[in-house]
Amino acid sequence: MCGIFGAYSFPGEDVVKKIYYGLYALQHRGQEGAGIAVSNGDSICSYKGLGLVSEVFNKKIINSLRGQVGIGHVRYSTTGGTFLENCQPFIVNSSLGNLAVAHNGDILNSHILRKELEKQGHIFTSSTDSEVIAHLLVKELLRTGDIIQSIEEVSKKIVGAYSLVILYNNSLIAVRDPHGFKPLCIGRDERDNYYISSESCGLDVINGELI
Repeated sequence: MCGIFGAYSFPGEDVVKKIYYGLYALQHRGQEGAGIAVSNGDSICSYKGLGLVSEVFNKKIINSLRGQVGIGHVRYSTTGGTFLENCQPFIVNSSLGNLAVAHNGDILNSHILRKELEKQGHIFTSSTDSEVIAHLLVKELLRTGDIIQSIEEVSKKIVGAYSLVILYNNSLIAVRDPHGFKPLCIGRDERDNYYISSESCGLDVINGELI
């Protein structure tokens, strides 16, 4: 079990603190590590580390991350050990843009998919199935040129129970497995900022309304 959170500000407000508080409220879903990735429209910047949200992030780090759209993750490992390289979100860059993924769940055929990707030249930096998803998305993105079509194609290949928040350039996308096993909810606040959270408590802490 992990916790994922996403934020998108239509007014163009910075969302980093919102993500921080969202992850803080989801801390019970994972205590091994935490991370945030945000986009300013041109690039994705991120920070992640081992420990609780309050231990990983301080005021200086939070102020160094700026963006109107972003995602976050708190980790409880079901695959891969407790190492920094296994913390999320995972970022993969391509000629068609930058992509970050935060994942909750288990992919049952991840080992098979990883071996196929490695044979094709993909290099992994972690032992998690989450990074496999990120590489699959980029592979399909380079083939199709369309992020939504890429997500649909990847969803056909991966087997398991999962939910995802995806940051692609300046877009925020939420995904659940076909059976909806892993929780995910959508909310918004009075300033027209939209949020994705593993549980509604992530919305409550930032005065968000469940949609």
